[in-house]
Amino acid sequence: MTQHPTDFSKLKALYINCTLKKSPRLSHTKGLMDVSINIMKKEGVSVDYLRFVDHDVAPGVYFDMTEHGASEDAWPEIWRKVDAADILIIGTPIWLGEKSSEATKLIERLYSMSSKQNDKGQYYFYGKVGGCIITGNEDGIKHCAMGILYALQHVGYSIPPQADSGWIGEAGPGPSYMDEESNAQKNDFTNRNTTFMTYNLLHLAKMLKASGGYPAYGNSRSQWDDGTRWNFENPEYR
Repeated sequence: MTQHPTDFSKLKALYINCTLKKSPRLSHTKGLMDVSINIMKKEGVSVDYLRFVDHDVAPGVYFDMTEHGASEDAWPEIWRKVDAADILIIGTPIWLGEKSSEATKLIERLYSMSSKQNDKGQYYFYGKVGGCIITGNEDGIKHCAMGILYALQHVGYSIPPQADSGWIGEAGPGPSYMDEESNAQKNDFTNRNTTFMTYNLLHLAKMLKASGGYPAYGNSRSQWDDGTRWNFENPEYR
């Protein structure tokens, strides 16, 4: 039976909130992430969510840092959720114009998996889709998105058009996203961008899943290592 063009029910999405606040403290970033999460749930997507700071994830660039000196490491457990998801959305607050330290640690741990290969011999994240959601009381949405989306595509995630959304208040101390006086939840610009981002992620993930990911012609690490060079012309390999 052919799946309807807007049937996203076979997709899985994982939202990782990189707030610095442990549960159950209020996370303004989670407030905006919920806008996207609710859209996906209404579209029948299987959605998972976690706060990165709630888990004892060791810093490092190996799969299991307990094998490299850490006393404990929750990354192998979190990895199972990342591995199962077609879509990964990273949420972060802005601190000093940058993404949070938790977001940096998450990206480092994703990088630790980037040398894995799928069954086509491509880098493992090929065929998966990424985006980001950002909140704060200072400038930096686009700067944070630039770094996060670059990192995601570098390790192999696909980034659709307008794959980020965010909200910031006035510069300096003031109301945050979930504070009633900010009126942020009624901000049309943020709601529009969050909606567009969510559907762009869904459309791209659905297209990639339906086509079985990317063809392996020209991008298979295993084939390159076996000597395949496709149309790369280099006298060394002639």
